[in-house]
Amino acid sequence: MPAIETTPDWVRGVYAGLERNVEAIRCRLDRPLTYAEKIFLGHLADPENEALDPGESYVALRPDRVAMQDATAQMALLQFMLAGKDVTEVPTTVHCDHLIQAHAGARPDMEAATRTNREVYDFLRSASARYGIGFWGPGAGIIHQVVLEKYAFPGGMMLGTDSHTPNAGGLGMFACGVGGADAVDVMAGFPWEVLYPRLVGVHLTGELSGWTAPKDVILKVCEILTVKGGTNRVIEYFGPGTQSISATGKGTITNMGAELGATTSIFPYDERMALYLTATKREKLAELASARADLLRADPEVEADPERFFDEVVEIDLSRLEPQVVGPHTPDLGRSVSRLGADVAEHGYPDRLSSALIGSCTNSSYEDLERAADVARQARKHGARARTPLWVTPGSEQIHRTIQRDGQMGDFEAIGAVVLANACGPCIGQWKRDDVQTGEENSIINSYNRNFRRRNDGNAATNSFIASPEIVVAYALSGSLSFDPLHDEVEGEGGAKFRLVPPAPAPDVPRDGFVHSDEGYAAPPADRSAVRVEVAADSERLQRLEPFGVWDGHDIQRVPMLLKARGKCTTDHISPAGPWLRFRGHLDRISDNMFTGAVNAFTDKTGEGLDLLSGERGVAFAAIARRYAAEGLRWVVVGDENYGEGSSREHAAMSPRLLGCAAVIVRSFARIHESNLKKQGVLPLTFADAADFEKVRETDRVSITGLADLAPGRELEVVFHHDDESEDAVRVRHSLNADQIQWFRAGSALNLLRNAG
Repeated sequence: MPAIETTPDWVRGVYAGLERNVEAIRCRLDRPLTYAEKIFLGHLADPENEALDPGESYVALRPDRVAMQDATAQMALLQFMLAGKDVTEVPTTVHCDHLIQAHAGARPDMEAATRTNREVYDFLRSASARYGIGFWGPGAGIIHQVVLEKYAFPGGMMLGTDSHTPNAGGLGMFACGVGGADAVDVMAGFPWEVLYPRLVGVHLTGELSGWTAPKDVILKVCEILTVKGGTNRVIEYFGPGTQSISATGKGTITNMGAELGATTSIFPYDERMALYLTATKREKLAELASARADLLRADPEVEADPERFFDEVVEIDLSRLEPQVVGPHTPDLGRSVSRLGADVAEHGYPDRLSSALIGSCTNSSYEDLERAADVARQARKHGARARTPLWVTPGSEQIHRTIQRDGQMGDFEAIGAVVLANACGPCIGQWKRDDVQTGEENSIINSYNRNFRRRNDGNAATNSFIASPEIVVAYALSGSLSFDPLHDEVEGEGGAKFRLVPPAPAPDVPRDGFVHSDEGYAAPPADRSAVRVEVAADSERLQRLEPFGVWDGHDIQRVPMLLKARGKCTTDHISPAGPWLRFRGHLDRISDNMFTGAVNAFTDKTGEGLDLLSGERGVAFAAIARRYAAEGLRWVVVGDENYGEGSSREHAAMSPRLLGCAAVIVRSFARIHESNLKKQGVLPLTFADAADFEKVRETDRVSITGLADLAPGRELEVVFHHDDESEDAVRVRHSLNADQIQWFRAGSALNLLRNAG
């Protein structure tokens, strides 16, 4: 059974293997290496023989550990149980952070979550104990913050069943969000197979100052590269400006790299990382990393001539960067705060803010909360209070206890803030709002990472904007979206006006150290033989999995088209969270939410379409799919650009597979979702000519031919049979390699894993 802790001896072994592999890669490539290349290629399962063609070849890697949050861990553990393994082969942890609904405050919300989710927590706790997994119970903290505090280390490679796993890149780790099936492979001792990503270099110069925060760096990068600019690419930050940003600030930047669709984002090792490791009682790891600093940074030639090593280079002068606000509805709609007022007037966004929220996995570090508390202290000094509800989410119990000791919690409460549980809460839609009705247009501002429609509160009419925590608190004091924190005045006690000043520089770590906490952690027992994992047959929350059926050997002939989705179709649109999170361990039950957020290209309505068998319109897509499945029919989906962007949730692939999806045909895919579809035996296809998307009609039947000869790089033909007896034949591409084609033929990757023993 692998050790759960990141011990110095274990890390020493990781570094030894990394050094061997990097030397082998140097001999093969005969050139200097970027930092991302060292860590990515340094974890190759076979560094001597893997094909090394960025953007073209798939490679097999050996990650060092796995982390899962409670919403995705349910399905991942159910798949691991189906795989028939006795224990995980790499250190693995489960973190209970997603199922706690924000409503009234930390204590009542925790009590409600413990009561409501007891069955799921008991399952996760027992499954973790049975299979040698470390378990962090509800209230211990958000997965990415706890990983940063306890497990992340420079030079390591980690998979996490959450798209914001790259948060650990703030400590120089190659941390990648994946679906549960990828995690299960690694937990079972198999390599992780992934497309060799291309590289984007972000060259940072200058230093942050004044109101500008690390959050503004990634918001600017999102504006520059857009939400699909990182697909199948790694974002590597380099240059002198990297050393002016704290480890947790770096984590904020790499965390939101998920909004670019990037495989991961990473910073090189420096003294700011060593400081954080030491402050979190890992000084031995800091010593090990410092002794191998050359291994944990790019070779000097990279910074001297970056265009030689990166496919694209983005230049950002931190000294000239202004505070940013992005949104609504997408994290790449950016502008400086001084321009937001004009955008509010131009686009008619509701000016009055209905809520302001800070924290989440992206911005809940000690440094984040201290800078935000500085703004709160300024308001308190002038007798001002928040003019809109202000919600604060600490990232972990360690952070919670430390800000309680050092006074920041009191600073927030003094201006009217409500401190929430150490959990994801409104960031992922776990927010019970009493102030806004569904369909009521309103604006909120937050320091979270994702702001798609319905994302935070399930209300498509909510306009969600993202900024740094200190800027969010400033907006909360004004209550107005058109307020300019850098130039406008705030009203204090007695109507007196005052102007906020930039928060003072905050320390990377507390002056008196963190209040260390392992509360909520349970290590697996030494003797696991007596541990039983029970799943009640009549449970609405959990359901044991059955293997998907194997491919029948035939082409897909004249099957119905369930949906043609136009515009943004994220995993939130395909399998929404919010109230549906309670069913994440019950595949059949959660499949009733399938495509409830998808926009029907023919009607512009969401979640409903045409039943081709009955001719009835306005039927929920899940209900239509179940009708087709009952008649023995498979079906296909047609989608637009960057289909499946956002969360790593594999339910967005598993629910369609369960209900009969044979293929998804789109203009382009987001990386994680395309991989999830492959793992579950669904064909992910892209139009060879993106314009062919427009040829698809509402009543089409679809044929896909040539499946018996399916091979890497070989196009397929898709025929859209129209109801007027005409048809359009188009070419489609796929990125399946030889192994992935076997997943399709076996019915899923898990089926092959089970057969491998």
